[in-house]
Amino acid sequence: MTHLDDTTLGRNGKASTFAEKKAHKTRRQIQAEKLAFASSVVQKANALENPLEPFKKFHHYVTKENEIISLQVKRVTELPQETLNWIFDLMERNMKTYYEQSQWKWDAAAKQTELTEPSAWYLIAFNENNMLGFSHFRFDLDNQAEVLYCYELQLEPSARRKGLGRFMMQCLEIMASNNQMQKLVLTVLKKNVSACSFFFKLGFKTDITNPSASEGLDYAILSKQNLQRT
Repeated sequence: MTHLDDTTLGRNGKASTFAEKKAHKTRRQIQAEKLAFASSVVQKANALENPLEPFKKFHHYVTKENEIISLQVKRVTELPQETLNWIFDLMERNMKTYYEQSQWKWDAAAKQTELTEPSAWYLIAFNENNMLGFSHFRFDLDNQAEVLYCYELQLEPSARRKGLGRFMMQCLEIMASNNQMQKLVLTVLKKNVSACSFFFKLGFKTDITNPSASEGLDYAILSKQNLQRT
């Protein structure tokens, strides 16, 4: 009887080692472990009271005109109805026309449902007198990767071209980095040329999940890697 050491015969009659079988099993385990880790990272981030709290320098933004703008992060369930009404109104004023020109079309009820789903977080920018802008974001799994997904970044007309949008995206980046997200992801309508240009200037690139050009879709999925994890 021939001694094959750690070798056995497979169904095709070829020798395969226990080490190879172990390696194959390990690859499956690695994928499962990665998904489990990603899920735990997302759960940990969503359990925070305020993911922006540790970063005091991001609690205020000072414009070139020395206007002081405050920023805070709240869960959607913590927002008063007055703030939610403003969010819906600003969203419609800024985006309804773009949606009507897209394959998505504008569905106010569906958009309100999306904006108020329990997993939603909000970064709110305001001064003493007015709400100035918001970002709707979530810590989530996307294509089995832990991400901070920016659903919306909307500013009042009076708050534009002051660097506030860039500053708010920096807030999202620091929260993504601090909570070990792989990347910051967002979806943008291609016809919103100014938004596309804005995000590309911030270093966003086409994400691996972006649909191929052959699909003819009118939106793009962009992302920015967490450089501390690459």
